Amino acid sequence: MASMEENFPRGGIQKKPAEGKTPKPKSERDNLFDVQHEEKSLKRKRGQKDQEKQKRFKADKTVKAAVKDNVMNIGPLTIEALSEGMLLLGCIKEVSDYELAISLPNGLSGFVPVTQISDAYSKLLTKQVAQGEVLEELNSLPDMFSPGTLVRCIVTSIEKSDDGRRSVKLSIDPKKVNKGVSSTALAAGMLLSGSVSSVEDHGYLIDIGVIGTHAFLPHEKAKNYIKAVKKGSDLKIGQNLNCLIVEVKNEGRVVCLSIDRSEVAASIATERQNWALSNLLPGLVVKARVQKVAPLGMKLTFLSYFTGIVDFMHIDPEKSMSYSPDQVVKACVLSVHPTSRAVRLTLRSPFLHAGGAPRQLPGPRMGAVLEEATVKAFYKQFGAIFELDDGTLAFARLKHLSKTRKSFKPGAFKEGSKHKCRIIDYSLMDEMCIVSLKNQIIEARFLQYQDIHTGDVVQGKVLSLKPIGMQVKVADGIRGLVPSLHLSDVILKQPEKKYNVGDEVKCRVLECNPGGKKLILTLKKSLVQSKLPVLSNYEDAKPGLITHGFVVCAREFGCIVKFYNDVKGLVPKNELGSEPISCPDKVFYEGQVLKVMVLKCEPQQERLLLSFRLSSKPGPEDKWKCTPKEKQEMKYQIGEIVDVKILKKKDNGLEVSILEDEDNLVAWIPMLHLSDFVATSKLLWHCLQEGDVLPRVMYLSDKGEHIILSRKSAVISAVQEEQVVRSFSEIQPGMLLTGYVRNVMPFGVFVEFPFGVTGLAPKVSMSDKFVTDTKDHFVVGQTVIAKVMSTDEEKQRVLLNLKVSECSSGDSAAESFGLLNQYFKELKEIRNLLKRGEPGICELVPGKRMHLVVQDVREDGSALFSGSSVTGLSVTATRYHLGAKNIAPGEKRKALVLHVDALTSEVYVSLREELLKQRPKRRLRENSQHSAVVQHITEHFAIVSLLETGQLAAVPIACHFNDTFRFDSEKLRVGQTISATLKAVKENNHGVLLAVQGPAKKNVFVRVRNESETALEEMLPAVKHSLSPGDVVTGTVKSVKPTHVTVAIDDKLTGSIHASRILDEVPIGSFPTSTLKAGQKVTARVIGGRDVNTHRCLPITHPHFTQSIPELSIRPSEKEGEFTAMLNLKEEKSLKKLGLYDIGQTVTCFVKKYNVLKNWLEVEVAPDIRGRVPHLLLSLNTKVLKHPEKSFKIGQAISATVTGTDATETNLCLSLTGIQSLEQDTISVGMVTKVTPHVGLTIALPGGKSGKVSIFHLNDTYTEDPLGNFKVGKIVRCYILSNENGKIQLSLRQSRLNPKINSKVEDIEIRSIKDVKKGQLVRGYVKSITPSGVFFGLSTSLLGRILFQNVSPYFVQKHSLYAKYLPEGKLLTAKVLRVNRKEKHIELSLLPEDTGMPSVLPESLGLPQYGVEEEKREADGEEKREEPKPKTKKRRGNHESGQEAKPKKRKICPTDENDSGIEVYYREEEEDQEEEAAKKKSTVRKPGEAPRLQVSMGFTWDEDSAMDIPVLDQKEESSESEEEEDMQSKLKKRTKKEKELEKQKKEKELCKVEAALMDPSRQPQSADDFDRLVLGSPNSSILWLQYMAFHLQATEIEKARAVAERALKTISFREEQEKLNVWVALLNLENMYGTEETLMKVFERAVQYNEPLKVFQHLCDIYASSEKYKQAEELYHTMLKRFRQEKSVWLKYASFLLKQGQAEATHRLLERALKALPTKEHVDVISRFAQLEFHSGDTEHAKALFESTLSSYPKRTDVWSIYMDIMIKHGSQKEIRDIFERVIHLSLAPKKMKFFFKRYLDYEKKFGTAESVLAVKRAALEYVESKSSLADT
Repeated sequence: MASMEENFPRGGIQKKPAEGKTPKPKSERDNLFDVQHEEKSLKRKRGQKDQEKQKRFKADKTVKAAVKDNVMNIGPLTIEALSEGMLLLGCIKEVSDYELAISLPNGLSGFVPVTQISDAYSKLLTKQVAQGEVLEELNSLPDMFSPGTLVRCIVTSIEKSDDGRRSVKLSIDPKKVNKGVSSTALAAGMLLSGSVSSVEDHGYLIDIGVIGTHAFLPHEKAKNYIKAVKKGSDLKIGQNLNCLIVEVKNEGRVVCLSIDRSEVAASIATERQNWALSNLLPGLVVKARVQKVAPLGMKLTFLSYFTGIVDFMHIDPEKSMSYSPDQVVKACVLSVHPTSRAVRLTLRSPFLHAGGAPRQLPGPRMGAVLEEATVKAFYKQFGAIFELDDGTLAFARLKHLSKTRKSFKPGAFKEGSKHKCRIIDYSLMDEMCIVSLKNQIIEARFLQYQDIHTGDVVQGKVLSLKPIGMQVKVADGIRGLVPSLHLSDVILKQPEKKYNVGDEVKCRVLECNPGGKKLILTLKKSLVQSKLPVLSNYEDAKPGLITHGFVVCAREFGCIVKFYNDVKGLVPKNELGSEPISCPDKVFYEGQVLKVMVLKCEPQQERLLLSFRLSSKPGPEDKWKCTPKEKQEMKYQIGEIVDVKILKKKDNGLEVSILEDEDNLVAWIPMLHLSDFVATSKLLWHCLQEGDVLPRVMYLSDKGEHIILSRKSAVISAVQEEQVVRSFSEIQPGMLLTGYVRNVMPFGVFVEFPFGVTGLAPKVSMSDKFVTDTKDHFVVGQTVIAKVMSTDEEKQRVLLNLKVSECSSGDSAAESFGLLNQYFKELKEIRNLLKRGEPGICELVPGKRMHLVVQDVREDGSALFSGSSVTGLSVTATRYHLGAKNIAPGEKRKALVLHVDALTSEVYVSLREELLKQRPKRRLRENSQHSAVVQHITEHFAIVSLLETGQLAAVPIACHFNDTFRFDSEKLRVGQTISATLKAVKENNHGVLLAVQGPAKKNVFVRVRNESETALEEMLPAVKHSLSPGDVVTGTVKSVKPTHVTVAIDDKLTGSIHASRILDEVPIGSFPTSTLKAGQKVTARVIGGRDVNTHRCLPITHPHFTQSIPELSIRPSEKEGEFTAMLNLKEEKSLKKLGLYDIGQTVTCFVKKYNVLKNWLEVEVAPDIRGRVPHLLLSLNTKVLKHPEKSFKIGQAISATVTGTDATETNLCLSLTGIQSLEQDTISVGMVTKVTPHVGLTIALPGGKSGKVSIFHLNDTYTEDPLGNFKVGKIVRCYILSNENGKIQLSLRQSRLNPKINSKVEDIEIRSIKDVKKGQLVRGYVKSITPSGVFFGLSTSLLGRILFQNVSPYFVQKHSLYAKYLPEGKLLTAKVLRVNRKEKHIELSLLPEDTGMPSVLPESLGLPQYGVEEEKREADGEEKREEPKPKTKKRRGNHESGQEAKPKKRKICPTDENDSGIEVYYREEEEDQEEEAAKKKSTVRKPGEAPRLQVSMGFTWDEDSAMDIPVLDQKEESSESEEEEDMQSKLKKRTKKEKELEKQKKEKELCKVEAALMDPSRQPQSADDFDRLVLGSPNSSILWLQYMAFHLQATEIEKARAVAERALKTISFREEQEKLNVWVALLNLENMYGTEETLMKVFERAVQYNEPLKVFQHLCDIYASSEKYKQAEELYHTMLKRFRQEKSVWLKYASFLLKQGQAEATHRLLERALKALPTKEHVDVISRFAQLEFHSGDTEHAKALFESTLSSYPKRTDVWSIYMDIMIKHGSQKEIRDIFERVIHLSLAPKKMKFFFKRYLDYEKKFGTAESVLAVKRAALEYVESKSSLADT
């Protein structure tokens, strides 16, 4: 509308009420009595001439308005139509730090700068800028606003850029948005924008922009909103809110607000709220009536007398076909034009609840190209609507419909045709994608910033050159910046010489941040053309990667080099070049592009170390670089076993290719990954040759530039047996993991595991021995087994323990033999490889005898030998192995091979007699023990000879992978005798037997006990002793451990004191062993013995007691008095010991460790008695249970209660929380073991029991996803509700667990049906949907039923719809309708009027409503009933018929028998759907019936309107039916008391009626009421009309006539318009109910008393609307004779004829009009006739009329303008251009010519091409030049 007004320079706009004044209903067009466009008549009399002029002017206006009505612009809003001050509803699309991007209706967009948020926010900004430091109370825009929120905005300016684009600047400042609202206009229920201006103790002060008004928002009204928005716990200053006025005090000076979402959503704008066109705000939801449906949209009326339009994009798509005139709909105001006051509305469902949010577009859809989009509708001036593949709608603007500039064919867009298009935007306000069919857009590489990726090479156009750099346009809407550093490979001093605006440039993307719309580009050729990989994040910076970077800084420490996405690294000074560079800043310059190699990267710390020396590293060569990395990742997983072929041997490993791989992938095996043993790794590397095939190699990682493989068998078996962790999150303390040493540092050892997890073993945890130098203990690449000690989530660190005592499995013999066996297995493989090159060395095996010649005898006594079988080898015998023999060079000797070292080609031999002596072979048994002499020691094993047989055996030196260090005193020496246990007795090709060191091995390694053993840290030697229990000994404390102390009794004998044997009274929480110090002298008593091998305590009668470790006690009571501990025990087992403890007994025990795998705490009660405490019995504190390993220290004394023994009866079962009774009403702890959706949790309780928690007991407040916070394994405190028959019911409600807190219980527990009261509102979860209704869970045991008619006000045929909107487990609020306690039935309702919540089925489904049919039937039957029952009106609608459950009075509807034919539209403040439906029903009329009289009024006739006012119905009172007589007869029999009560009741009812009558807001109900009203306002025609309608509804036509006559007498003669309204009503009445005769009488009287022309016109309209065309025609003929000089009469008659389709008659009429009217009117009349013809008749004839007029009057610019406007609307582009061409060549005044040129230019800009726009500009220039040349001459 706004744009129409600006473009049509001919007046005739419908008059809008002046701004600031509230329009009065009487001056509006009256909907009911059809009073046509009326202006208020002038009050003073004028002269005849004046009156004549006035008449003409009025008539003229009327016709113009009628014409205007036909061409009303309902099309979408265009950017041209926006103007400053326009109010719009927008939706936040994007939020950045400095502005909000807003989506506006019809695909438009604008932005709100940070300075236009609110006054309070701007003040804070100013303060921050002034202070120069960050203010805490100032929140950034992203903290306050989120995309998808609706906001009211006002256009502050529209700026036009150089390229013709307009940008719309908006403000959401309440002072600007609400500037039309004054404090006096504020009313409760109004909805307006507000902004938080300050936070107070009890709420917030809100700025609503109304001068002189203070607005306050209490905390109570804000908390639900804050919870829902999730932007923090408080509202922030500047936050924009949708505020509902709850209360207005002191005449608008103070208002109280609410932002509660449910209250805001339910708000609706009504007449009562003082809305006027001057203060109407977007976002208001109104009830509107459809006035007219057009192809482009609809016209609506709302709030009684406002008119608005809905364009085609805002009609609800689900109902688009079903709108009809006079239908009532809900609509939301979208925009209000500041000058024309044109109002636009939307009918789309998300906007119909204030505070709603439109649907968002899924991310991946943006920019998608769709092959087939179907045309739904085509609008030739605006564009087309398409349906996309997913069923959503999209809009394409006209200019986006043509594939190329000239290919637009409207015919191609027929409904159903398919086109290829691309989604270029999404308009939130229209919930539509915006698409384009332009080829260049479909094929465009970049559409939005998200499409551009770092490293992309892009073409761009230079926009401007600035000091900071060059602006480049990459695509429409995408601009980038080339910083001045990046304009060229060298720094440009004058870039403008190289680049000009408009140049095409090729750049590369350095950085792209779509969120901030930031794009940084480079023009450096070396970067743009670089083929090297793009380094855009630290994770990709793998060591060895070579790429291009640019220097950003060169200092004395080195160079900082930058890559893409702001990744930067340091090139240290020593890596700047092959030669040292002293001053880097002189060699390198800023912006220089160089090749760099990555040395090291730490992605978490964003640290990158680089080098300019590309060839300095011996590592990967070019072959690695070309490996397609992506392929590798796809092909192999870590842990996969492959065979490989060796390509190349390098110093530190092997380069191999993976066999059976078509790509011949290249991989790397580091040397130390060839074996678990360092020596074997070196040997294997030595033996392998290029071309060899290595089988069974494992894929270990691909972290660097290439794949790493491993042959470590321990690592391979760990991966295959899944004894690995794949990520940090899987690591748990206590795990044993196999890995390899990655680095050895002075402070500890870094260990890496498969899958890339790394941990640190600090120095203290590296070894059981004291560590002086970490390098002595471990070497890089060595295989180790590590135990996880702890993890740090934040820093992602793992601490490890490598102590053998912690990492060993306990069976040291098996472990050490396993290592030895593996070693010889690998040795065998190496021998097979050696046979190829050095077969001689393979024949030399230990034990082989041979003859050798002495070469040389060295100074140290060793000798060198040579021989034919050992050529090329170095053969030595040490001094010890020469025996006692003296040898001289050249002598021949017999020798025995001890060991062959193939790596160094050395052979060790012995000449000792005992070895060379041939002995008879004895059969040896496995596991037999032998004494043996150490003969030779290598890195991993020792060669020993058995004393009895002289056979050689190999004994492992290490008992474990981690057992690597020995003190000199512990090392084996040659000649030493040891005990060995044979493990492999068969002779093998190694020439040696395999054995392990026997138990006599002293202090060599530490054993680890099983769970049942006590921790003795050193292996104490078994020494025979003569001690017996009871002996008192003295000794020195040797070492203090947490659970025991070792004591040296004498040189050889060592005893042990258990923690329980130190003090008589142990304080709980103390550490008894800490009372003793190493070196302290103690006196103790022997109380038992401990077996050396098993460490079990032995009874005294045991035969080995004398060879055991003495168990001592220093408890004073045991030292001095009786001791009973381990003495009185005669049996072998400790079983009976456990029997001494009773269940429930309290014992003191000592923490041993927390077992992570078994989830229990291991404790020791006594030296020989152990116990276990299950996880859930450790504490009642959930924090302790979450991290039990942190809460209990080893050796700490704790008090526990015995609960029994475990299954094996070797341990006591203990509890630290007492014996858990699990009785009703007690609190316990538990662990979630199962989560059952919609049902609840299963919880494991202490003592192995389990209980159930229902969803009703999870929280005091029910939530949508009640089980969301619970995962299996979560520890919870729980309240035991019941424990019957082994079934335990639990509750997790805070009100049960912490009753003292008194926290608010939103959803109270419903324990039984007694807790449910009628009328109560309850919340619960949907259980199921059955044919008999919806079953609704109120508690664990109670279900309620909701009948379908109480689920929603709509009638649903498909029950599947309920299942969709009411899924199982949905949280809802319901109202209790009935409770049947006997049968335990609860009847519930979900209807919005019962619960106050929105309907569960959305209104947008367009379902029929309940109760409409029944109501009609009831109303029909109301009159016919013979016995009206007094209580009919007040009874509740019965449930069987499915009526609305709500106490209400019957509605009286016009029925067929007594139909008055008057249709009454009533508006109630709170209309419910039932009444709306009844209204629709009553609008349907039978064919042939006269149209009903319509009254538009602010209240209703029907008695339901005043729900709360008891009105005594006269009919019912006066009725004398039999039933009433019966009632009276009953009254007579009543007692005195009953009569008294009856009297009081009547008294009360009378009081109520009196009070109701005094109520000022009461609506009229009877003739008396109306009489009172018209006495108060005798001159108000609307009241008189309503009074007439009241009688007509009761079909009392005579009374209605009488009222009209009274009105005509009563209304003052000055009020001409008011009187005319009554006359028109009377004419309408007579036309419908009277005869032709009565109508004519009234008409004649009306003509006498009013302006005759007006009365004639009204009667014509009445005839036309009631389809009495013949009478209308006769009346028009009369008018033409009587008012032949009135132009308006001719035009009105022409309009009438054209509507009847009589085009020929119209042509004749024009000829008559021209004869009758004066010449000066001719041009105007012809153009008006032509306009009418265009809209209703023959367009060709209309054109001919215009053409003939213009040929006669070429200088009539007004006619030209009208002709242009009409042709633009209806003509083709060719015709329009012809007209423009003719006009611009007329010789008119320059001012007029300027106007026409401007029109032509605007037209071409909108519909033409760039060439056509240029052509117009050229023509204008030529015109100006011709004028100036004329002036010159």
